[in-house]
Amino acid sequence: MTPEQLQSAVLALIAGARLKSAGGLTVSEFGSLVVEVIRLAVAGLDTITTLDGPGKKLWTLACVGTLFDAVADSCVPFVAKPVWWIVRPAVRTLVLSAAGGALEQILKLTRAAAPEPTA
Repeated sequence: MTPEQLQSAVLALIAGARLKSAGGLTVSEFGSLVVEVIRLAVAGLDTITTLDGPGKKLWTLACVGTLFDAVADSCVPFVAKPVWWIVRPAVRTLVLSAAGGALEQILKLTRAAAPEPTA
């Protein structure tokens, strides 16, 4: 997968998430979307050699941040919106921190499931 193909795939996933969030999202659905973005990024970035490990992690977390900015507001009921606007930056930081931890676990699972290279 080329970097352009990966970026297009992530943007398509986020566009689909926006459509899905039009009617509102639950926190569970949002969490599933975050894991889906991370899995897509891990699968795509494993084939890209122009970025090193920390660069790949930053790129993946930037994708999660973009997803958060695109759909997280739809998880909050209208009544709670005033409080949401106050706590949103802290929640975004918390989501990115959790995504960083999830990324490490998904990497372990992906690499453990990958077949051993043969020489």
